[in-house]
Amino acid sequence: MPSPAVKPTRAERFAGLSVAIVTPFRDGKIDSARLRQQIDAQAAACVTCICPVGTTGESPTLSHDEHERVIAESIQASAGRILVMPGTGSNATAEAVRLTKHAAKEGADAALVVGPYYNRPTQQGIYEHFKALAEAVDIPICVYNIPGRTGRNIEPETIIRLAELPGIAMVKEATGVIDQASQIIGATDLTVLSGDDSMTLPLLAIGGRGVISVVGNLVPADMKALLDAFEAGDLAGARRWHHRLFGLCRDLLGLASNPIPIKAALAMLGRDTGEVRLPLVPLEPSQADKLRSVLIGYGLPIG
Repeated sequence: MPSPAVKPTRAERFAGLSVAIVTPFRDGKIDSARLRQQIDAQAAACVTCICPVGTTGESPTLSHDEHERVIAESIQASAGRILVMPGTGSNATAEAVRLTKHAAKEGADAALVVGPYYNRPTQQGIYEHFKALAEAVDIPICVYNIPGRTGRNIEPETIIRLAELPGIAMVKEATGVIDQASQIIGATDLTVLSGDDSMTLPLLAIGGRGVISVVGNLVPADMKALLDAFEAGDLAGARRWHHRLFGLCRDLLGLASNPIPIKAALAMLGRDTGEVRLPLVPLEPSQADKLRSVLIGYGLPIG
């Protein structure tokens, strides 16, 4: 539960650490056994939620059948131990509705819906897109705002309008603009989650309620420690964890497009094959050497 100084938000059960998990591949196919292992590890770390088939889960290169399969297998593997909020976004509203309905039918606890990408809709179009989703399912919707990938910011005024819809419950804030997050938090009761690991503590400081983390694939306990310290009012402890994690977050995600570096890191730790699908390609040797040094410097056990 939040401290008395933090105002209640709409989806408090999702406060804390959510991890955007990768989709493991082996010889070009989904590795279901490895997926279950990763989910077991997150459950053992007591994370709040996992988010499969998002950006980190390589949803753009999954077929529709594969996308639905990963959603179903993730929910089955979680077995009620942790919440599941799969990515169900699309640049076509009808497709996003179809995927979100599938997630709800399979038993997802919420849906993570990225803003429509490539076709650059107007703000009214974005509003109508999310309104259609909120009216189509009973599970809560998390608006995923990442204009660096979609080509269109979901403006704070649009999100504030969306907050009037009961089905819109959360925002994954990945704009990197703290003023935008401040405006949303100040004007709504939406549960705002950081979409950038390194921005987690600043977002918590203005009323954010957690993070959907990439680095949590590697060190969920450390990211959880940051969140727990802040929640307990231990600001000095939260800052120490922020500074410890900052270099890992910066260097890991600065090497290449997500999820290339996180998959490479998991492979170095013996927890994934590291395979990605075209048009994504593995790290260059010099990048891999830098990543190895970063992981060793953090104290992770490289094989």
